[in-house]
Amino acid sequence: MPEPGSKKYDRKRAKLRKEAEDSGVPDQQATKAADKTLQKDPSLRSRGPRTTRGLGPKGERPESLG
Repeated sequence: MPEPGSKKYDRKRAKLRKEAEDSGVPDQQATKAADKTLQKDPSLRSRGPRTTRGLGPKGERPESLG
């Protein structure tokens, strides 16, 4: 699923903004509404680091994560 900052996420946000603006919502409120809608969706949340490198220096990682 798309994550914040990805191209798919940005396209979904733009589509939601456009729909809100077309229904008469002012620009800034449309942006906030689109962001809020996407942040509520659990399928669009970040899944965390995909590799062990994303967890930080090896000496500072919890033992369970190696």
